[in-house]
Amino acid sequence: MPRFLPVLLLTVNCVLAAAPDFEREVAPVLVARCLECHQGKEPAGQLRLTKAEGLNQSGRPIHAHLLERIKAGEMPPEKQGRSQRLPDEEIEILRRWVESGAHWPKGRTLDWFERTSRFRAGRDWWSLQPISRPTVPKLKSGDQLANPIDAFIRARLDTAGMKPAPKADPRTLRRRLSYDVTGLPQADSATAWKQAVDDALDSPHYGERWARYWLDVARYAETSGYERDQEKPYAWRYRDWVVKALNDDMPFDQFVIEQLAGDEIEKPSEQSLVATGFLRLGSWNDEPNVAADYVYDRLEDMVHTTSSAFLGLTVKCARCHNHKFDPILQEDYYRMASTFWSGPIHPRSSKLLGGPTTNELGYTNVLGWTDISTKPKPIRLLKNGERLQPREEVLPASLSSIPSLERTFIQPASSKTTKRRLELAEWIAHPKNPLTARVIVNRLWQHHFGEGIVRTPNNFGFLADPPTHPQLLDWLAAEFLAHGRSLKHIHRLILTSETWQQASAHPQREDYEIRDSGNRLWWKFNRRRLDAEAVRDSMLAASGELDLTLGGPSFKPTISPEALEGLSRKTRAWKASPLEKQNRRSLYMYMKRGLLPPMMTTFDLCDATLSCGQRDVTTVPTQALALLNNDFVHARSEHLARSIIASAKTTESQINAAWTRILKRIPSNDELLLAHRHLNVQRDEFSRPESIDSRLALHRDGARAAR
Repeated sequence: MPRFLPVLLLTVNCVLAAAPDFEREVAPVLVARCLECHQGKEPAGQLRLTKAEGLNQSGRPIHAHLLERIKAGEMPPEKQGRSQRLPDEEIEILRRWVESGAHWPKGRTLDWFERTSRFRAGRDWWSLQPISRPTVPKLKSGDQLANPIDAFIRARLDTAGMKPAPKADPRTLRRRLSYDVTGLPQADSATAWKQAVDDALDSPHYGERWARYWLDVARYAETSGYERDQEKPYAWRYRDWVVKALNDDMPFDQFVIEQLAGDEIEKPSEQSLVATGFLRLGSWNDEPNVAADYVYDRLEDMVHTTSSAFLGLTVKCARCHNHKFDPILQEDYYRMASTFWSGPIHPRSSKLLGGPTTNELGYTNVLGWTDISTKPKPIRLLKNGERLQPREEVLPASLSSIPSLERTFIQPASSKTTKRRLELAEWIAHPKNPLTARVIVNRLWQHHFGEGIVRTPNNFGFLADPPTHPQLLDWLAAEFLAHGRSLKHIHRLILTSETWQQASAHPQREDYEIRDSGNRLWWKFNRRRLDAEAVRDSMLAASGELDLTLGGPSFKPTISPEALEGLSRKTRAWKASPLEKQNRRSLYMYMKRGLLPPMMTTFDLCDATLSCGQRDVTTVPTQALALLNNDFVHARSEHLARSIIASAKTTESQINAAWTRILKRIPSNDELLLAHRHLNVQRDEFSRPESIDSRLALHRDGARAAR
C-alpha cells in the first residue's frame, strides 16, 4: 500500500464530511434566496440557477465568484432600500458547498415553488395537500364523544389542561339557533333539539340568512359604481337564486358550476343563466380613461372574486409577476383570466353594462354571462402587467399550484361557447381539489362561531392565519365530500355539537383569557353582536311590522336629505319605495354602490367593491346615536308602543308585553319594579310643558348626529 494513500483517503473523508447535503441544506437556501430573480426565460444577469449548467458561464465555473458577492452582502440585492444579506448560517452552508466542489445532483432542477420556506409557501403548503379523513381522536379518559367535532376540540383542550365551558341555558340556545340559522328572533318552541335544528334549516328564512354571507363574498350590489352608478337590471334575481339554492341544499359542486358556467352546462335553464350573474356583479366604468387598459382591470375583478370565493387564493397578485408568497405563477393568472376572455368584457363591446345583451344571452330579464365569441383572440402574458408589453400566448388551463390536477382546457369541436368557464368550474369543483372543500366548510364554521378555523377566510395561502385545528378542518372537508357536498349536513353537525352549545361564560375565564385570549382552542362560545341585517329585522319583528315575503325586486329605504347631499343629483338620485314596501327583510334592501343605506353601514355593512369574506365588527358611538335618534328606530318604537297600548290595558301587562315582544321572555320581579319606576319618571317628565320643547330639540340634534 503506497504511503500517500492513507493521507489521501483522510483528506477525501474530511472534504466529504464538510460538504453539506444538497437537498437538505443547499437547495432550500437557493430556492428561498436566489430563484425569485434567477429563473425563467429572462433571469437577472442572465444567470439561471435552476440547473447545474447555470453555474457555468462561457464554460467557466462561477460559484466561487458568487460566494464572494454573497459574503460581501451584494447578493441578494437591496430591496426597498433594505439589505437582504443572508444570515451567517446560510452563508456558511454555501461556503462549505462551494469549497467542497459545489456538487449538484445529476438531472436535478430546482423550482421556486417546490417547497415552503420561511418566506413563502411552496406546492407542499398545507392547504394544497390532498384531503384525507383524519382519525377521530380518543380522549385521555378513554371516552368517545358522540359528535366527532367535540372529540377534536376536547382532545386539544385536554392537552392544554383546559375544560370546555358548561352548556348554555335552553333559552340562550334557542335564541342563538334562531339568529344563527334564520337571522330572526326565536319563536317559542318545546321541540327536541335535533328537531329544532331541522326545523330551522328547513325554514325558508335559512336561505335568506345564509345567502347574505355569500353575497358579501360575491361582492353583490345592484349598481355599477363610479360616477353614474347605473343600475344593473335584474341583479336581484341572482340574490334570489342564491336563496333558493341554499334552501334546496343544492350540492356545492353544482353551486360552483352554475355560477361560473350556468350557460355552458348540458341542459342550461333560465335559472342557471341567472346564476352566472356572479360574474356580472362587479363595479363597471363605462367611461374609463383608457378603455384598452380597463379590459384587464375587469379581468382582474373576475379572477380575484372567483379565486377568493371558491379557492381562498389571491391569484390577482400574480397579474404582474409571480406571486410573492404563494406558489402561483404569473402564467397561472393569465390561465384563469383566459377563461373569461371570450366574454363581453370590453367597455364598448356591449350595450348592457359590460355584459352580453339580451339577444346574446337568449333570455330577457336576466343579468348573466355568456361567450360572445367561440374563437377569441389569444391572451398574452403581460410583462409587469402592462398592456403594451405583451409576451407569450397563454392557453386556458387550471392553476399549476396543484400538479396532480393540472390540465389544459380544450374546446369541443361543435360548441356554441368556448367551454373554458365550464372546464374551470369543474376543476374547482373536482372532489380532489383540496382547496374548495376546505374553504367552504371553514366559511360555515366561521358564521356559526364568529371566527373560522382559518381566520382569514378568503386567504388560505402563506399569509393566512394558520388553522386552529387542521385535523378538524380536514375531517369536516372529508365529511362534506362524503355526504354529497351538502351544506346542511355540516350545519347539523355543528349545531348538534357540544362545542357550539357552550355558554359564553366560563368558570375559569380569567385564567383561560390569559392562556388563550383569542379562544383559538374554542373553550367557550364567543359572544357575538347582531349584524346590520339582524338588528334592523329584529326591530321590525318586535314591532309586528316585518314583511316576510320571499324574493322579488328590492325596495329602497327612506334616506335622509343630509345623506343625499353629496350626490350630484341629490334627491333625484334616490326615490324611496312606499313605506309599506320598506318593512321587508334587510336582505331585500336595494344595494346602490354609491349610496349604501347609512343605518346599515353604521352597523358594519360591508363595501361591495371587493369580495368580503369577513365583515368588520365595531363598537362606535354612532351606533348608539343611531339607535337613539334614527327615524327608522323611532318609527318602530312608536308603532310598538301603540300596539302594546291597544292590546294591554294595565301598566304591568304593558311591561310584560314589551318584554315579550322585544326580548321573547317575561321580566323578572326586579326588572318589573325598575320598569314601573322608569315609566313613572317619564310620565312626570313629559307632563311638564317645558320638557316637551326641550326634548323635541334634543331629538332633532340627535337625529342630525345619527345621520
